[in-house]
Amino acid sequence: MTTKKYDTDDFKKDYGPLTFGNALEAHRKCEGMSQKDFAQILGISAQSLCDIEKSRRIPSPKRAAKIAHQIGQPEIFFIQLALQDMLIKEQLNYKVSVA
Repeated sequence: MTTKKYDTDDFKKDYGPLTFGNALEAHRKCEGMSQKDFAQILGISAQSLCDIEKSRRIPSPKRAAKIAHQIGQPEIFFIQLALQDMLIKEQLNYKVSVA
């Protein structure tokens, strides 16, 4: 049996560009959770979660780290996504990377 690696190109096809919201939504769906149940785990309202998933809201780096910790994911990855989303929102053409 061979398994296909799910990479960023596959992610883009399924969810669009990689953003904090898309990554969080993908994680929630992989866990088979509703927005309401997932929002409860994060300690936020379902509406706030929806706003984050749809990129209407971008969490601060501190909040991004807390969310990542709560769902057992690498904090630096979600912090990078939040920072990248902030730069895009401000129309600054810079890429965030970890040295």
